[in-house]
Amino acid sequence: MKFTLSWLKDHLDTQAGLDEILVALTQVGLEVEGVEDPAAKLGAFRIARVLTAERHPQADKLQVLSVDTGEGEPLQVVCGAPNARAGLVGVFGAPGTYVPGLDVTLKIAAIRGVESRGMMCSMRELELSDAHEGIIELPADAPVGASYAEWAGLTDPVIDVAITPNRQDCMGVRGIARDLAAAGLGELKPLDIPTIRGAFPCPVEIRTDDPEGCPAFFGRVVRGVKNGPSPEWLANRLKAIGQRPISALVDITNYVMFDHGRPLHVYDVATLKGALVARRAKAGESVLALNGKSYALDPEITVIADDAQVHDIGGIMGGEHSGVTEATTDVLIECAYFAPENIARTGQKLGLTSDARSRFERGVDPAFLGDGLAIATRLVQDLCGGEASDAVEAGEPPLALRTLKFDTGLTERLAGLAVSPDRQRAILAALGFKVDAGWTVLIPSWRRDVDGPADIVEEIVRIEGIDKVPSTPLPRVDGVARPTATPAQLVERKVRRAAAARGLNEAVTWSFVSEAEAGVFGGGAWTLANPISEELKVMRPSLLPGLIAAAKRNADRGAASIRLFEIGRRYLADAERPTLGFVLAGDRAPRSWQAGRAQAFDAYDAKAEALAILAAAGAPVDRLQVMEAVSPVYHPGRSATLRLGPKTVLAEFGELHPGTARAFDVEGTLIAGEVYLDAIPAKRASGHMRTAFAPPALQPVTRDFAFLVPADRAADDLVRAVKGADKAAIVDARLFDVFTGAGVPEGQKSLAIEVTLQPGEKSFTDADLQAIAARVVAAATKIGATLRA
Repeated sequence: MKFTLSWLKDHLDTQAGLDEILVALTQVGLEVEGVEDPAAKLGAFRIARVLTAERHPQADKLQVLSVDTGEGEPLQVVCGAPNARAGLVGVFGAPGTYVPGLDVTLKIAAIRGVESRGMMCSMRELELSDAHEGIIELPADAPVGASYAEWAGLTDPVIDVAITPNRQDCMGVRGIARDLAAAGLGELKPLDIPTIRGAFPCPVEIRTDDPEGCPAFFGRVVRGVKNGPSPEWLANRLKAIGQRPISALVDITNYVMFDHGRPLHVYDVATLKGALVARRAKAGESVLALNGKSYALDPEITVIADDAQVHDIGGIMGGEHSGVTEATTDVLIECAYFAPENIARTGQKLGLTSDARSRFERGVDPAFLGDGLAIATRLVQDLCGGEASDAVEAGEPPLALRTLKFDTGLTERLAGLAVSPDRQRAILAALGFKVDAGWTVLIPSWRRDVDGPADIVEEIVRIEGIDKVPSTPLPRVDGVARPTATPAQLVERKVRRAAAARGLNEAVTWSFVSEAEAGVFGGGAWTLANPISEELKVMRPSLLPGLIAAAKRNADRGAASIRLFEIGRRYLADAERPTLGFVLAGDRAPRSWQAGRAQAFDAYDAKAEALAILAAAGAPVDRLQVMEAVSPVYHPGRSATLRLGPKTVLAEFGELHPGTARAFDVEGTLIAGEVYLDAIPAKRASGHMRTAFAPPALQPVTRDFAFLVPADRAADDLVRAVKGADKAAIVDARLFDVFTGAGVPEGQKSLAIEVTLQPGEKSFTDADLQAIAARVVAAATKIGATLRA
């Protein structure tokens, strides 16, 4: 929500300076996102007059201008604007001036062989609007040499505040002024509501046939208007907050919307056929909106229509057909109340956003329909002339009085801040609440968010000052503190530290993904009924969509090596599953004089990460089996799972399928994996003391075996068979060589296993070693392996 300082002071009688106002805004919960001072941005630009304009000798579309800047001799400027001509008064930027719309600093340069000392500027180049058809044209009597910003009244600071979804009352400047007045920064000026007496009955029938979606539809006709450009004060205010002035009639509706948080719409009466009705759309209807796009409608959408066609997507955007033009002479001003829930559903369904939608779906003041219509009518008559008809008030706005009993002691009990009852009463009164002697609080119509006593406490505390809440330490129990973390929380801490220690960077991504992203991972089991965006609609079935998107953003910004992990929840049909996901992309090692070109990540890197994380979590990694992957998002043959038995999957990892990468618009190879923390078996309770470390008394012995196995046999099968050959003597077995080629039969491969033997009370004899070797060979033979000669 943007507004200017002078605009704020239209509603707030205050002597406070800009800095004091900015601090107060944040203190009352309206966080200041930025302050823009146009005087600083445009301070270097001066009003200048074009003395002569001649054709450029080397370019037909360029002219060489002689420009009087009011300082010394005229300057030569090369200009391509079609409206550049002798006698024109415009805005000039001298060499050394920064042009915000172009993001360049001007310097003396030769353009097609002709020296140019500065430039004559357009509105877009100064970021005043999108207009760039030509350079700015000022009145002939504009003072040459004067500061353009000061002359044009562009020295008013623009304040940008973040409005939380519950503060619909602050979607207008007056609501913000009310908060500041309650905080002690001045007094809220009384609102001047005009009394508009109709000169004739309204010639257009106005009604609502959709009391659920549009409970109230107010309006009146003003005839004999003359539409044209807005006056300078109105145009400047809209431009200051980023709105493009269109015409006086349209600008008035925008001004009232930002001034009071009350969206309006104006129709050209000449385009209407019969009654103007708020109703549900009919199947097959469509509307061409003001943004130039056509939208298909359905019976769940509230529209404004006449007897011939739909003119407006109710509460969101008007249609092109009935929009006002310079030829408009009679207008109908619409001031309606639309149900917030209906507006939100319609906006999401159509993928359509607007300033009106952002206000209606939060909930506008239902008691401000008649006053809003009167304010807009007066502005139309003041700026465009004409006479107004009687106002038509169709339907009933939801004006049920809402009251609640409040205990003043609740403020201290809930917030820890002692505020006297008189001070609490004064704060509530300043915010528009009415409090009787028995502390029954009448909630104002513009505070839809206040629903219970806790909300009243929040209002009192934020105005009194959250910084005044005393810092009180939590009580400590006598004696040694007991651990409060659950076993699951302890596991998450361990794996988080392990992943970070291995060089992975922790990411925090959304728990929601789009339907398309969820579809790549088999679809989501849970879809939000009221998502904040179509791109954040489905509860994620995997952590990888968010991590892949994060990896892509980093790669697009030039990151050469990406190592990301996240600990979060997967939302499956049966439960939420705690998971650690990781993504590796780019270079595992940069190019160097030793290794040559850069080395990319591969599936074995993912396996190493998964094993290290499982080991940190306390999983029995020495007993894990490597088996095929189960998810189609991974590349077949370049991915696997780590399991305890055939059914208990602890992790899945590998190279992502090229189709998965394409679905996320990612170039190159992506390595990823997920560790399922809830699948790791819990440790048996064995007390808090570890057994003392007792190293073996005798040194271990190693023996090497080479076996021939079928080429499609997994090496892990052989290693596990060898380990189980003698569980008392064999403490480890690992693969150290894989060979195919000369001496190895076709369709087979040679696997070399290093076996570590640990003697117990006495050293192994030759007979002992021969017996163990025989058991190893026998175990390997059972799975189809033969000892290589």
